[in-house]
Amino acid sequence: MDTIDSVSNMRALATRLGSAKGGVSMVPTMGALHAGHEALIREAVSAGKPVVVVLFVNPLSFGSNESFAGYPRSLKADLELCGKLGVAAVFTPSPEELYPKGFSTFVTEESVSKPLCGVSRPTHFRGVTTLVAKLINIIRPARIYVGQKDPQHIAVLRKMAADMSYDVEFVVVPTVREADGLVVGVRNRQITPALRTEAASINKALRRAKEMVDSGVRSTDRLVAEVTHIVGQHNRVRIIYAQIVDPVTMEAMREIIPGKTLFCIAAWVDEVRLTDNQPL
Repeated sequence: MDTIDSVSNMRALATRLGSAKGGVSMVPTMGALHAGHEALIREAVSAGKPVVVVLFVNPLSFGSNESFAGYPRSLKADLELCGKLGVAAVFTPSPEELYPKGFSTFVTEESVSKPLCGVSRPTHFRGVTTLVAKLINIIRPARIYVGQKDPQHIAVLRKMAADMSYDVEFVVVPTVREADGLVVGVRNRQITPALRTEAASINKALRRAKEMVDSGVRSTDRLVAEVTHIVGQHNRVRIIYAQIVDPVTMEAMREIIPGKTLFCIAAWVDEVRLTDNQPL
């Protein structure tokens, strides 16, 4: 496994790796790898094409009130896991390598990124799209592996790729959950045992919404009311948004269309921000 930290070397290696039929697969991450990332990497490796994992804490995706410096980092453990899983290369650039002095060009998606997380984190998706556009130009992947855990990221990146005519496929890997239903995520380590039950109420509420749809309910208002009622019974959980949307456009839907509808939720559990979603 090659570990690369410069753009020029990564571009050269990616060209060699991608010369074979089928091209390169890319798994972009911010490091601090967990079981969710492992599922992405395993899926990519199992396809039989060279896999490049990106380990990069992206400063552009952090808002002014969010701690870039405080984001977890575990480079040694991350590299060991990538080697164990059969990754061809790991790209570990510094912020200065990707965004050198004088950097002033950004890629901004102006529609799909606006609702949901875009309301409370207005600059977040500009950071995501700018980084992924750069990675596509450097690594030129045929496929990018992403998790269903982050459906708005998927929708924004697909829209960006279509609008910018990037020839890349996005492969969506199912969400990985812990035993109590909580989505596996880097922030879970901040959730104390006492908060687990509180946090697990989010997925419990979403499962109830899916049961209601399966039983014939089509009213988005009824579903949102039920979910907010369940979560609202837990005093340490504060909903940021709970919306039923089109999974492609992220626009709010007035009525459930089974198989083409997504319930998205974000909430504070004390000081930890969590997101979850449920296809309906």
